[in-house]
Amino acid sequence: MTDQTARITGRAYLDLVTETIRRVGEAQADAVSEAARLIADSIAAGGVLQAFGSGHSEALAMELAGRAGGFVPSNKIALRDLVLQGGHERAVLDDPFLERNPDIARQLLVTVPTEPADVFAIASNSGINGVVVEFALLVKEKGHPLIAFTSAEHSAKTASRHPSGRRLSEIADVVLDNGAPYGDAAMPLPGGGAVGAVSSVTSAVLAQMVVGEAVQRLIDAGHTPPVYLSANIPGGDDHNLALEARYAGRIRRSA
Repeated sequence: MTDQTARITGRAYLDLVTETIRRVGEAQADAVSEAARLIADSIAAGGVLQAFGSGHSEALAMELAGRAGGFVPSNKIALRDLVLQGGHERAVLDDPFLERNPDIARQLLVTVPTEPADVFAIASNSGINGVVVEFALLVKEKGHPLIAFTSAEHSAKTASRHPSGRRLSEIADVVLDNGAPYGDAAMPLPGGGAVGAVSSVTSAVLAQMVVGEAVQRLIDAGHTPPVYLSANIPGGDDHNLALEARYAGRIRRSA
């Protein structure tokens, strides 16, 4: 790599991801607004934001559910809920290809306390794995609005692993394209391959954009947004516990 502009450095990644964030944020502005509308309407109607992601996409679910500055009426759904909430043996999680199994989706959804007003957000960079696609189909079958966080480029270049041949982006009501390239990593290596994944960063930014707009919509409609304070500031616990009590039995918080 004699070209200095192609060297893999921390600054090179910073420049790349900063440019990508700006490009994605501007390109997805309309989708952000529509996703925010779905969430605000759900919260105003007493609904809960149900967020699911497997693998590294679980980070997006954590970005949306149970964190400071986010909505109290929110749940993070993960494959390990099959064990924690669904009565499965711990060994089920030893399968490295579990997220490719569509049969798991129905068993996972059964563990989620849902009501008709709930809205779902599903994150999957590829949008092709069996459990994600089947989960999305089941969510729509139950009549819930569905928001997808995915890479349009990667998904378009990869065959679905679901028997239907469908991808997450083809099922969701709103699709937020995180702008990640095929393979996610964006800085090429001289011998092939790449480093510097961007999907987690851009998806987190999109998630915060959506939450912010949803909060503003609630304020504009005359509602007080049920938003978490940090548990690590004075009064945070009391504030949060009082709001959580409104959704007893519908939201789960664990270590």
